[in-house]
Amino acid sequence: MSAAKASQQPHRVLIVDDDPDIVELLQYNLEKEGYDVRTAPDGRRAIETARGFVPELVLLDIMMPQQDGIETGRQLRDMPELRQTYILYLTARSEEYSEVAAFEIGADDYLTKPIKPRALMSRINALFRREAQKADPGDQLEVNGLTISRKNYTVTLDDKSVVLPKKEFELLFFLAQSPNKVFSREELLQKIWGADIYVLERTVDVHIRKLREKIGEGYIKTLKGVGYMFTDTPE
Repeated sequence: MSAAKASQQPHRVLIVDDDPDIVELLQYNLEKEGYDVRTAPDGRRAIETARGFVPELVLLDIMMPQQDGIETGRQLRDMPELRQTYILYLTARSEEYSEVAAFEIGADDYLTKPIKPRALMSRINALFRREAQKADPGDQLEVNGLTISRKNYTVTLDDKSVVLPKKEFELLFFLAQSPNKVFSREELLQKIWGADIYVLERTVDVHIRKLREKIGEGYIKTLKGVGYMFTDTPE
């Protein structure tokens, strides 16, 4: 049984692509798996649709009329109600700079076309299964002025709210659960993105940099040639 069918309410998915054949293919397969699906032909319509629909997952093309997928992803990430929404890019562009740009704005995955529907459905189902199997949502960590709560995916620093996209939050929470333990980039990719999702190791660096911009340089240390660790005694 799929992750969508196993839950009481179907997961909401927004497909954004200007190719009607791809949209039809994806919509058919997602609805067959029990997902609640909406579609948009370009970035601007995607933003309008997302406001009312509040998708849990957005499948987003890059090359589109009106507004490209990178800018659209950035605007989606700026919407508070979509802070925990997954964004998966499905694009014909395979250049590394496009992939880096996607992860810069907080993408969760990046797949190149042509799309293999069965493989894509398997990854989407696995993504929602992992979400359901996570630790108790009431878990909360407090370290030297930094509070991280999984109850509602919130972070506060010295009593001020810090807004983090889903993957940045998951990375911070994972590191903070094991203070002063060093994790390699490969380990973090496996734990946060999963073994069934291929992303560049540089993606970890991008997310660490963005975390430091938001919570300061002191909490996450770099051990050159080894990886990263969260310290409970920030300088």
